[in-house]
Amino acid sequence: MNTISEVTGFFDQATNTISYVVKDPASSSCAVIDSVMDIDYAAGQITHDKADEIIAFIQDNALSLEWLIETHVHADHLSAAPYIQGKLGGKLGIGEKITLVQETFGKIFNEGTEFQRDGSQFDALFSDGDTYNIGSMEAKVIATPGHTPACMVHIVGNAAFIGDTLFMPDSGSARADFPGGDAGQLYDSIQKILLLPDEMRLFMCHDYGANGRDIQWETTVAEERARNIHVGNGKSREEFVTFRTERDAQLAVPKLIIPSIQVNMRAGVIPSDDQGRPSLKVPLNALKQ
Repeated sequence: MNTISEVTGFFDQATNTISYVVKDPASSSCAVIDSVMDIDYAAGQITHDKADEIIAFIQDNALSLEWLIETHVHADHLSAAPYIQGKLGGKLGIGEKITLVQETFGKIFNEGTEFQRDGSQFDALFSDGDTYNIGSMEAKVIATPGHTPACMVHIVGNAAFIGDTLFMPDSGSARADFPGGDAGQLYDSIQKILLLPDEMRLFMCHDYGANGRDIQWETTVAEERARNIHVGNGKSREEFVTFRTERDAQLAVPKLIIPSIQVNMRAGVIPSDDQGRPSLKVPLNALKQ
């Protein structure tokens, strides 16, 4: 029987992102997964209200932060991992294919040689099948490329944090049309998730309240396998790739993709200009394949 993980979700309405604190039930150890840094893009203003909520939760419950996990390089929100790390400690981890993301977007954003493309901004780079510990609880990572090359599912006890690979059953799956994405790979990665035990709890990185329902972020493998509108009930790889490709061609680019990619490929650190001032670049006509 898998350990029953203690999971607390934090919903960010501005980006429809859910961040998580997952706790080892046998100790005070915990991890933070997919944190959010607030940005008023039009005003060029960064704040940390959502991250401060997580910090307060950890402090109020006398928890010890061991890991800050990114399921992938997000294109729709900025990571608050280094801010939280500065307050509470812990190690920052992401999938080893971050190097491919850094290489791809390093070119798109015309980054100079000072931008390291080896993942060294992170404390740990995970390979498929790697394990790590949150207190006495073992976590396992599964590579799930397709949405991005660096996507990984983190299985912690009876809970799996699946990033953007899947959404709630009535919302389907992630897009696969950005540089490094691949609809066929995404289908194959989803099958890895659907092969997990029926009762495995799945935690989403985003939810948009499909058809006006309340925001939700937890389901199970059995529910996804049976009811997911994009891949459930035995949808074939060919059907999925055709659907996903046609649908992605109609989708708008996420409104925060430009700041998000620049910050998140640096492990949540805001880049600076040649005078040391925090600043961002805006590449033109470069973000969709």
